[in-house]
Amino acid sequence: MDPLPIVLFTAGIALLIVGAESLVRGAGHLALAIGVSPLVVGLTVVAFGTSSPELAVSVSASYGGQADLAVGNVVGSSIFNILVILGVSALAAPLVVHQQLVRFEVPLMIAVSALTLLLALDGGIQPWEGLLLLLGIVAYTWWAIRKSRSESNEVRNEYEAEIDRRPVDPRNVALDLLLIVAGLGMLVLGSEWFTDGAVEIAEFLGVSELVIGLTIVAAGTSMPELATSVVAALRGERDIAVGNAVGSNLFNLLCVLGASALVSSGGLPVADSALRFDLPVMVAVAVASLPIFFTGYVITRANGLLFLALYAAYTAYLLLDASGHDALDAYSTVMLGFILPVIAILTLADAVRYYLAGRKNQNAGA
Repeated sequence: MDPLPIVLFTAGIALLIVGAESLVRGAGHLALAIGVSPLVVGLTVVAFGTSSPELAVSVSASYGGQADLAVGNVVGSSIFNILVILGVSALAAPLVVHQQLVRFEVPLMIAVSALTLLLALDGGIQPWEGLLLLLGIVAYTWWAIRKSRSESNEVRNEYEAEIDRRPVDPRNVALDLLLIVAGLGMLVLGSEWFTDGAVEIAEFLGVSELVIGLTIVAAGTSMPELATSVVAALRGERDIAVGNAVGSNLFNLLCVLGASALVSSGGLPVADSALRFDLPVMVAVAVASLPIFFTGYVITRANGLLFLALYAAYTAYLLLDASGHDALDAYSTVMLGFILPVIAILTLADAVRYYLAGRKNQNAGA
């Protein structure tokens, strides 16, 4: 194989990660300089900035006619964010969520995931549907900023500690603007190299662009979220660790998928295999994160191991599919017909049990 696609792919990942970091730092500091609170910066600039690689890659792929790569990146990143990022973060430190925003965002993420599946049932996401999704991210951002005013001091202090301030002067403002421009430039160039390399690697391996998008591309573009959440968990900033993963999923489905459908000529087609398996898995994974909705619920290390095991099982399916293995049909039947429904039911039952126990304790103390 010609080494150039691997070089392009690797260099593209590097540019995407560095570009996202540059964009987040420049935009974050600039927002703080004009008086935006650290909590709002964390919920918007940082959360969306870490998802900028997905946006750059999917929009570039969609505009270039590689719809499978664009869809695979969004769906694969959404699955990766919950199963791998929350899984690894929980292994680093059990996650206790207090933030009111997260407890609203999780049901919203489930609803948006289900909506995405419904919109794709006719074989694709139409441009007007993409516009609808984009309006959704605007509405969500407006709501998050308004809701942040009622957050607890504990959460505010957590974001204050995460986002560093610096003096406001012309030199620093100029540096922030330079970081933003450089970050955007690296994202654009990195997405082109990354996409070109991924397509050629897929052709060489004889697998579909969808599989490459669901695995290598999804994992590569999710590296900023992974790094942010794991570091936050190790520092004890559990709200940031969870909020980053869940907020990134909302951004992927509403903004990245919406923009990709809008720039694609005639809409964004969705492959039958994604409709049959990958999108239902994405919805099931979103449901698996439902316990975060309940006050004080802990994502334990055991939960983290379960999430990582589920991702390994999902990746095994993709490998069987890519190789055309005879065991694929039986494996997918067991996954969709038994394993995922049982996990979803048990997770929901556990969450309801915890909620009822909390209500009982409240009534007893009243």
